[in-house]
Amino acid sequence: MSSLAQQVSAAGLGDRIFSERQLGEALGGGDARRYGLVNRALKDGSLIRVKRGTYTLARPYRSDQAHPFAVAQALVPGSYISFETALAHHGWIPEAVFVTASVSPGRKTLQFDTADFGPFKFHPVAIEDYHFLTSVERGSFNRLVAFVAQPLRALMDLVALRKAQWAGLDWLTSGMRIDEDMLWALKRKDFTELKSVYKHKGVNAFLAEFEDAVSAAKTSLGGQSRHD
Repeated sequence: MSSLAQQVSAAGLGDRIFSERQLGEALGGGDARRYGLVNRALKDGSLIRVKRGTYTLARPYRSDQAHPFAVAQALVPGSYISFETALAHHGWIPEAVFVTASVSPGRKTLQFDTADFGPFKFHPVAIEDYHFLTSVERGSFNRLVAFVAQPLRALMDLVALRKAQWAGLDWLTSGMRIDEDMLWALKRKDFTELKSVYKHKGVNAFLAEFEDAVSAAKTSLGGQSRHD
């Protein structure tokens, strides 16, 4: 194990994503010594620079590989995993997703291409104040924390991003290949939680049409007509 990896692990940061300040505290000593240790570790591959000022140890020096969801949180603090990435995570869409996509609290779309963890994208969405994390859950991924949108929130974030208009359930079941059983499992409370989230009328109109369509489909199938 490299000298830097040993010191980082001894400081309790071995399985974490850490800042320049935390790395400096773990290594101690003067600036020149720290600079040399960091450069050698980057060159020998024991240290990975996630972005400027943010690092993690390489897989051989960790208990588990750093999960892309946790890396996304380190790239843009305050963001949460959403869109197709969250839908795939929840098993709502069958296709593999190769970009880790998140909703960011900022106003600009950001993109990071990392050699070790793949590409990341962060998109702003027009969300009402105090509702940024509505229907977003905190989860543990390889011992690190990340925030992930629940399925309906991730889907409506995608609607907001694409400015999609309601075109019937076929857009979801055929276009996005979402299993009907996933839609029928939605409850009234799932829709109610999101009715105060989005600023744009088009997104809220989509949500209302979507809820009505799910309720009608359940009734026609002999399901729970009250859509509870």
